[in-house]
Amino acid sequence: MFNRVIFIGRLTADPELRQTPSGVSVTNFSIAVNRTYASRTGERQTDFFDIVCWRNQAEFVTKFFKKGNAIGVEGRMETRDYTDKSGNKRRAYELIADNVFFVESKASAASSSQGSSFEAPAAPFNPAPGNAAPVPAVGNAFSSGKFDDFAEIDNDDDLPF
Repeated sequence: MFNRVIFIGRLTADPELRQTPSGVSVTNFSIAVNRTYASRTGERQTDFFDIVCWRNQAEFVTKFFKKGNAIGVEGRMETRDYTDKSGNKRRAYELIADNVFFVESKASAASSSQGSSFEAPAAPFNPAPGNAAPVPAVGNAFSSGKFDDFAEIDNDDDLPF
């Protein structure tokens, strides 16, 4: 049996650090994860997942992440049965985080927490001459589905394997 999950999404609210009666740090938060496909109308669906972090991971998340920041979470899914205030039996599905990590730069994180949208880079990356094949401009090869803008490198002499 194997229970391993990795999510990359955006926080839906600022995480808050709490302490158990025995002094263990814990935080609960949810992330929004876009689905990889769009509906017939072109809209992308979003799923919301509840995350639980304990101890150092909880302190790390509350210190460095805010609402809207992109976050990577790795852990295991657990179910928890409970009875709500009305006496109805409920089941909660939560990802118990073993590892939490950054997935965007500090500058991107600052702009996403202020509600800014993503902006593409002003110019494509162009390596130093002679080091690699030319890189196509953003949107050329990938959005059109054509890959004829790439050039094959014939010199294998520098490869260590």
